[in-house]
Amino acid sequence: MKKRVYEVAEDIKMPTKELIAFLKKEGISVKNHMSTLDEETIEIIKVAIDEERKREKRAIDEEIKIVPIDKLPSLKELAEQLGLPLSKVMQQASKFGKVSSVEKELPWDIAEKVYEQHHIKVNLSSKLKKILKTKKTKIVEPTSTIKSPVITIVGHVDHGKTTLLDVIRKTKVTKKEAGGITQHIGAYVVNLKNNRFVFIDTPGHEAFTSLRSRGVKATDIVILVVAADDGVMPQTIEAINHARAANVPIIVAINKVDKANANADKVKKELSKYQLVSEDWGGDTLFVEISALQNKGVDELLDLISLQAEMLELKANSELPAIGVVIETKLDKRKGILVSVLIQNGHLNIGDYFVVGTAYGRVRSIMDDMGKLINYAGPSTPVEITGFNKMPNAGDIFQAVANEHFAKIIINERAIEEKRIEKKEEERVSLESLFEEMKKGKIKELNIILKADAQGSLDALQESLSTLSSEEVEVKVIHGGIGSISETDIMLASASNALVVGFNVTIESNAQKIAKNEKIEIRTYNIIYELIDEIKAALQGLLKPKLKEIIDGRAEVRNIFKIPKIGIVGGCYVIEGKISSKDHIRVFRKEEKIYEGKEFSLKRFKEDAKEVFAGYECGINIEKFDDLQVEDTIVFYNFQEVKR
Repeated sequence: MKKRVYEVAEDIKMPTKELIAFLKKEGISVKNHMSTLDEETIEIIKVAIDEERKREKRAIDEEIKIVPIDKLPSLKELAEQLGLPLSKVMQQASKFGKVSSVEKELPWDIAEKVYEQHHIKVNLSSKLKKILKTKKTKIVEPTSTIKSPVITIVGHVDHGKTTLLDVIRKTKVTKKEAGGITQHIGAYVVNLKNNRFVFIDTPGHEAFTSLRSRGVKATDIVILVVAADDGVMPQTIEAINHARAANVPIIVAINKVDKANANADKVKKELSKYQLVSEDWGGDTLFVEISALQNKGVDELLDLISLQAEMLELKANSELPAIGVVIETKLDKRKGILVSVLIQNGHLNIGDYFVVGTAYGRVRSIMDDMGKLINYAGPSTPVEITGFNKMPNAGDIFQAVANEHFAKIIINERAIEEKRIEKKEEERVSLESLFEEMKKGKIKELNIILKADAQGSLDALQESLSTLSSEEVEVKVIHGGIGSISETDIMLASASNALVVGFNVTIESNAQKIAKNEKIEIRTYNIIYELIDEIKAALQGLLKPKLKEIIDGRAEVRNIFKIPKIGIVGGCYVIEGKISSKDHIRVFRKEEKIYEGKEFSLKRFKEDAKEVFAGYECGINIEKFDDLQVEDTIVFYNFQEVKR
């Protein structure tokens, strides 16, 4: 009997998303959670997953460190023990209970859970064990609930992003705004068909990228709106690349299908070039044809969002202190600093203290997306909050904390860290720095944003650049387009630590200013081979140098001595070159290799020797190897890095 993927996931108690990833890794082709598996395949999967879980458990057991403690640590001491920022340990501790001080002893049930998270086994002193017997309390695990999906609508200008959101919200926002372009970021809750959705509507995708560039995943699903009469446009491609870089699933909404010149198949064909292939074409991307203006296909789109959210298995704990992300900020003359926050997990109440970036405060008011004042906000809830001591930045993490003292300690620590970062210039990829960054092990791939004057040039350059990749260094053109280098290109480069390369194109003035601020390198060329040659030359430094073996010398064993407490020592004569105590060695007996390693000692007249030249005698003792014989040959060698 066949079963669907999500049913198998339920049977083996594994998230559907993880199971799909596992199946693809094992070469089993599935499109999504509705794909079916036969009985034989299911049995093989169960055995394979069971084995993998055992391997993972063994790996975790091997990683576990044992730490002796004779007193309960404070939050500050625990952070020092773990070598982590105080704010991070505070966040972890908050998952297991309320902590009101960084100086006082942590309750053992909370400290124990934090240790476990970092694979640390604690060895308690007998005195501490006695104390804990009288203090033992039960841990109440927070209950996970289904989290409403957060959706971002992106696409080319005038393709109908705001009209679609307008239809979903049943309001008339679009008519109030000039040229059909959204004038501000809005976050809205929509309750339809017994489902709750949160929509973030962005002007283009600047905010979407800005949030991601700070390492924040603010959205769960992206709706890519493409007009059926217009097809794939430059901003469509940018939106695809932004979503891909953020690793967020994409649902394609082909809009304006009511128009006489609409051609949905043409749109599907164009999008297939960017690996967005609809299920009816044999792919795994969810597509829906809609007319936002006539409210056609919108219900089907909402069904697809529900389906995608179900597959993602989004969870949240409403019992925890609030964690969220800043969507936008503004200054009101009457109310002061107003900050739109998307609460992603936990809950927020009036009067809660919080930290956000290097700002902090106490919640004075909470307003929902409908302008209603509320006292409580749970997971996946966009709210506007007052009570900030200073303006935070979009993309900053918002976190509720126990009290003002707690908040100030975290803020002070963050301020010190921020000053340290300011002193050290932010490291960005550049052709000049590639070799040095690679030597430090910081770069394994070169991301490129490529702009050209014509499609032919763009295709030729993309093909040439793709041939420069190797097993060790991957050259990735994460976005290619026609036209001048724009502000959006720089924002994507900032988010992806990419190099911006232009061929026969200009740089917009705003783009130059932002590139300077963000420390993004822009390279422009007029000759194709110069562009390719320069990047190829930089990659020569980016590749790991090849290690070439160099034979330094050879020695022959002429006597064997048995030394008490040391073992076998070979009385040797250096017959060639120079041998060093830093070399690697191989021992040969009549051309057969009998030993290879580096653990040996070298002596001259009972004294340690760093090196011995040809024509001189020496003593050699090899650790854990007592099989040296007269006439054995010892080859001394080393490695030299060779550029490729």
